[in-house]
Amino acid sequence: MRRPGRDNAESQRRITRRGLIVAGAQAGFVGLLALRMRFMQVEQADQFRLLADENRINIRLIPPTRGRIFDRDGAVVAENVPSYRITMVREEAGDVDKVIARLAKLVELDPDELERARRDLRDLRGDTPVTVADRVTWNDISRVAVNTPALPGVTPEVGLSRRYPLGPDYAHVVGYVGPVSERDLERIDAPDQLLLIPRFQIGKIGLEAKLEELLRGKAGTKRVEVNASGRVMRELDRVEGEAGADIQITIDNDLQSYVHARLAEESAAAVVMDCETGDLLACASAPSFDPNLFVRGISVSDYKALLENKYRPLPNKAVQGIYPPGSTFKMVTALAALEAGQVDPAETVYCPGHMEVSGRRFHCWKRVGHGNVNLHTSLRDSCDVYYYDMALRTGIENISAMARRLGLGVQHDLPLTSVAAGLMPTKDWKLVNKGEDWVIGDSVNAAIGQGFVLASPLQLAVMTARLATNRSVSPRLVKSVDGVEQPTGHGEDLGLNENMLREVRKAMFAVSNNRRGTAYSSRIIEDAFRMAGKTGTSQVRNITAAERARGVTRNADLPWERRDHALFVNFAPFDNPKIAVAVVVEHGGGGSTAAAPIARDITLQALYGEDPPLAAYPAKDRGRIETQQEKLRRARPQHDSDESDRA
Repeated sequence: MRRPGRDNAESQRRITRRGLIVAGAQAGFVGLLALRMRFMQVEQADQFRLLADENRINIRLIPPTRGRIFDRDGAVVAENVPSYRITMVREEAGDVDKVIARLAKLVELDPDELERARRDLRDLRGDTPVTVADRVTWNDISRVAVNTPALPGVTPEVGLSRRYPLGPDYAHVVGYVGPVSERDLERIDAPDQLLLIPRFQIGKIGLEAKLEELLRGKAGTKRVEVNASGRVMRELDRVEGEAGADIQITIDNDLQSYVHARLAEESAAAVVMDCETGDLLACASAPSFDPNLFVRGISVSDYKALLENKYRPLPNKAVQGIYPPGSTFKMVTALAALEAGQVDPAETVYCPGHMEVSGRRFHCWKRVGHGNVNLHTSLRDSCDVYYYDMALRTGIENISAMARRLGLGVQHDLPLTSVAAGLMPTKDWKLVNKGEDWVIGDSVNAAIGQGFVLASPLQLAVMTARLATNRSVSPRLVKSVDGVEQPTGHGEDLGLNENMLREVRKAMFAVSNNRRGTAYSSRIIEDAFRMAGKTGTSQVRNITAAERARGVTRNADLPWERRDHALFVNFAPFDNPKIAVAVVVEHGGGGSTAAAPIARDITLQALYGEDPPLAAYPAKDRGRIETQQEKLRRARPQHDSDESDRA
C-alpha cells in the first residue's frame, strides 16, 4: 500500500536533519583533532623534541672531590687517590645477567661484591649507576673499554677513594669514611641525591663524620648520549660541582706519631694542649687501628679481632673515656676550699692514715699517715686525709662549681664523635639519678676524685691549662677551613685569686721537683723546661676491711682488669706555661710509675719539637732513655717532607 506523499516528505526531512547532525559532529571532531595536532606539532614541538632527546640522553651526577685534611704544618693526613671501578646501569643493560656473564669473562668479580651489586641493580632506580667491580686494575679497565659494544650499560670509570697515609695515628681523630648505609639514610631527613649513589662514601666517625657537609662538597652533572644498546656515545656537556673544603687541624704529625709510639702496648690515652690558644697538639688513644680497612668495608675477621681486643682499640679514650680522676682532682678541692675561705695555705691538718666520718673509716693511701700537712705538702705528698677534711668544710656544691669552672663536667665543643661530658655530681644530681639523698661520705670520696666523679683525659688537659693560665682556655681542633683561620680557644680571665693559684702551682712544681714529690723520679732536669704536675691513682675495685687487715694486694698481683688506673697531669715550662699534658693508663697501677714517665717524655718531645737531648733526663735514666728513643724512632712512620704534600 502506497504511503501518502505527505509521509514521504516528512521522512525525507528527518533523514536530512540526522545526516546534517552527524556530518556536523564529524566535522567538529575533525576540526578539534586538527587543532590538537597543530597544538602538539607547533606549540609543544620543543617539549616533545626534548622528550625524544631524553630517550637517548642521560643526565648523571658527578661526585665532587672530597676535601683533604692537613696537620698544623700542612702535611696531608687524609687524601684522595685514584680508584678504578666498573659500573652498570640497569635500564641501559637490558638483560643484566647476560651482561654480567660477559663481564665476568673479562674481569674477575668478587662474589660478595657482585651479590651486593645484583641487589642494588634490582632495588634501586633503573637509571642509577651501580658499582659492579671496585678497585680494579688499569688492564681490567682497558679490556672493558675495548669490549663496550658487547657490554651495554657498562662503564669503566676512574674515581677517587679516601686514603689515610698515617693510618693508626689519626684513626680516632680524623676517623674514616665508608659506603652509605641504610642506617645513615635513616638519620637524615632529606638526603642529598649523592648519598643515594651506591657505594658513595661519607664520614663514619671523627672529623670525617662531624664535618661531613663541609668535606663532601656539591655534585656536578653531565649529559651523555647513549645509543639503542645503552652504550655511551659521547658527553654533551658538563657542569662541574664544588669540591669539599680543605680542613687544617691543630694536631702536629710528628708529636702525634711520637705519642702513639710511646703509648704502644698500653691501653691508654694522652692529650697535649697549647696553653695559649687551646690547640690540641696531640690527641691519642691506644691501641689504635688502621682506618684504611674501613674505607671499602672491613672484613668480618678483622672487625671481630678489634671487638675482642680487651684493650678496646675502637673507642677514642682521649675524649670518650671517662675515669675517676683520683688525686689529679685535688687541685680542684684545694681551690674550692681556698675560695670559700675554709682554709689558709699555711694551716695544717693531721693525717694518721685515715679519717672517721659518720662511723666509717676513710683511708689515706699511706697506711701510717703523713702527720701534719698543709696545702703545699698535701699536694706534694698526695695526702688524702687533708682533702677529706677540706670536703667536710667546703661542701660538694662548692667543689663541683669549681670543677666546672676548670673545665670538668663540661662537654667541650669539638668536632669529634661522642665527646664525653664526664660527671661532677651535686646533691640534686644524686637525688634525680640515684633516688637517694647525698651523704657526707659522698663528699669525702669526691674530694679525692673518686665516688661519682668522672673525667676524660681531654677534660683533665683543659683543667691543667686553666690552672696554668687562670684563663678559660678551650680546646680547638680545627685550625682553618679552606685557608680561613678559625677562632682560637684563648679564653677569658677565670677570675681566680692569683695568690691562691700561685700556691697550687708551687705545690704542683714540688710534685715533680722535690725529692719527696710523688713524681720526682719523672722530673725534667733542663731548667728552662721544668714541669709542674700531679699524679693520680684511681681505684676500680672495692678494698674490703679484711684485705686491709692482712695488707692491700699489690696491683702487680691482681688481674689486669682489676688494677688501678694511673693518671698524670702537668704543664710546662713552669715559669712560662706553653703546654698542658694529661695521660691516663687504664689499669696501669700507680700514677707515679705508669703515667708520669709517659707524660714527662711527651712533654719534652713537644717542647723540643724533636727527640730531646739526654741531658734533659735524670742521669740514672739516660741509658734507658737512649735505648727507648731508638726503639721509638723505628716504630714511628717516616713522614714525607715533599712540598707537594703540603697545603
